[in-house]
Amino acid sequence: MTLLVDADALTVHRDGRPVLREAGLALAPGERLAIVGPNGAGKTTLLRALVGLEPLAGGSLTLFGNPCRREAEFRVARRRIGFLFQDSDDQLFCPTVLEDVAFGPLNLGQSWAEAEATARAALEGLGLLHLAERLTHKLSGGEKRLVCLAGLFAMAPDVILLDEPTNGVDAANGARFEAALSGFAGAMILVSHDDGFVTRMATRGMLLEEGRLVPAEIHSHRHSHAHPHMHRAHGASD
Repeated sequence: MTLLVDADALTVHRDGRPVLREAGLALAPGERLAIVGPNGAGKTTLLRALVGLEPLAGGSLTLFGNPCRREAEFRVARRRIGFLFQDSDDQLFCPTVLEDVAFGPLNLGQSWAEAEATARAALEGLGLLHLAERLTHKLSGGEKRLVCLAGLFAMAPDVILLDEPTNGVDAANGARFEAALSGFAGAMILVSHDDGFVTRMATRGMLLEEGRLVPAEIHSHRHSHAHPHMHRAHGASD
């Protein structure tokens, strides 16, 4: 089996200090890997490094069986990876919803007619077709999140990277968002402080602390209510 993502000893520096220190992870087809850790631990930096948006100071990265170090190599791999940014406004830049969702398919070489059909199908799959002509900057926070996800689905990725995906999403749109992700057949890496979402969505967890990744266990503690979260796995070492 070829791993979709195989990262070994990734090191990233910022302002002269290490943000990631020889972090390693592997992602197999169908896996849903949760990365948790405190604010400032480097979780977003890790996701960005996996798609070549952060320069590596050390380590090696293989995506879909191909070593990636240069921009040209990452450019090929990004066609198979969807990245949901933490802030939807950083991801929506076309005037209308339909244009924004069609942008990815257009970049993949589809004609406008093909890209429009692909975008409409992605929006319909998420129950968003009624938003097709809406201006993106007038959407609610939850609607923006769903439209960003439709834009990723329109590109039919093999892997989705999710950076705090439930931020700013109300309960109703959150349920639709989670249902759509549950139906996604590909693999995903998700970064989230939402313990409930992580517990329901992830098949495996890792903890990022002091720039290093260690295995984590997903479970619940029972207090007056169930409190799901992750801890460093028993016996795990740096």
